[in-house]
Amino acid sequence: MHIETPHFNDNARDALKDAQLQKALAGLPGGLVAQRAAARDKLPEFEALRDVGRDLRNETLELLDVYLETYERNATAAGAKVHWAQTAEEARRIIVELCKAEGARLVTKGKSMISEEIGLNDALQDAGMEVLETDLGEYILQIRGETPSHIIAPAIHLTQDQVEADFRRSHTDLPADRALVEPGDLVGEARRVLRQKFLSADVGITGANFLIAETGSSVIVTNEGNGDLTQSLARVHIVITSIDKVLATREDLATLLRLLARSATGQECTTYATLSTGPRRAGDVDGPGAYHVVLLDNGRAELLGTQFREVLRCIRCGACMNHCPVYGAVGGHTYGWVYPGPIGAVLTPALIGIGQGAKLPNASTFCGRCESVCPMRIPLPKLMRHWREAEFEAGQPPFHQRAALAAWAWLAKRPRTYHVAMRFAAATLGALGRRRGRFRWLPLTGGWTRHRDLAAPQGRTFQQLWAEHQRGVPR
Repeated sequence: MHIETPHFNDNARDALKDAQLQKALAGLPGGLVAQRAAARDKLPEFEALRDVGRDLRNETLELLDVYLETYERNATAAGAKVHWAQTAEEARRIIVELCKAEGARLVTKGKSMISEEIGLNDALQDAGMEVLETDLGEYILQIRGETPSHIIAPAIHLTQDQVEADFRRSHTDLPADRALVEPGDLVGEARRVLRQKFLSADVGITGANFLIAETGSSVIVTNEGNGDLTQSLARVHIVITSIDKVLATREDLATLLRLLARSATGQECTTYATLSTGPRRAGDVDGPGAYHVVLLDNGRAELLGTQFREVLRCIRCGACMNHCPVYGAVGGHTYGWVYPGPIGAVLTPALIGIGQGAKLPNASTFCGRCESVCPMRIPLPKLMRHWREAEFEAGQPPFHQRAALAAWAWLAKRPRTYHVAMRFAAATLGALGRRRGRFRWLPLTGGWTRHRDLAAPQGRTFQQLWAEHQRGVPR
């Protein structure tokens, strides 16, 4: 996937002018956001579960090497072949070679952000194979030649009218007068097109929401069942996932599933939560003849000993982006790579480097909504601040930003001068803004006032108000 992250600012300006995109994004607050709130309110122990989930993930990350070795040992005992990939290039090579060894012509895929991260589809197609996405949202995007804009709802940036137009354009062998008005019509048409592909596939590739160390199982969580058909009908099942997805036990999985569905779509549980443990055994009525798992590092192990380790707790629910005012205004494609929203603002610089990913940690209001809804309690604003510090230390911010911060640092180190300056600024702005109570324009604030008014201060600094409070002066 081509990296467009350095162009975030230009992408954002284009997104704000895109009427179709704005129409699609307008449904977020009344959709996934409201559904999560309702699901949370129905579960009294939800907040306690977040603490438990955070602790479970911390435990596995603390002993990640041990749990990964346990997973490999148990998966191998169940008949799986486990492959380790240090980089995206290595993961692509392993999977292409496995498919070639099977003489694969048709490969079906379940939704997988890791496969997007390594650019798997292009690699398989370059090797002469047909690759078909089977998740409805991913299938729509494949028709359009686009990439996902959301972790759990990849086509959330599209309207129903756009999808209907795409189906009529691409499914030319179906009757032109067919009804495609209701969502069920669109799902039914996709099902008719995909069903034969499921039955004809040589290799099925899925991601994994989790890996279970005690059983050597991979877990996929879906609402469509496409993942089950992908992994059970093809001759070979290949799992591609990252090393941070491992859990210790099935009990841990049960806990995280209670958090994942509620945080992602507001469901008590998803329609399907499927555990796969090795290839088909004697007496099994279905399943693949061979089962491979590719475990990708791609920079994650380097995070374990750093302040960014907490981002590896992520279970890919998408709640942070659903609640993020920046994501809600510009959509996922604006972020320019695989992971959008607040989680992308932290994970992307870690995977592609702060040199290319510096724009993302700065694309935040720091309102804290992302952290408040994260089921794993990842302190996303704090981690974004760390990336901002790293960017500054690397000398990447524009000169005017570095000069402004240097001036602020000089002032902040001189308390008396600071207090005098702040009192003068508060009094001046308070007097100027007294009539309207807000400013439509101020020098150096154009980035804010182009889109909203700036509230005027009431004329005194916090230190002044606090001193008056201590003396008992009435307000």
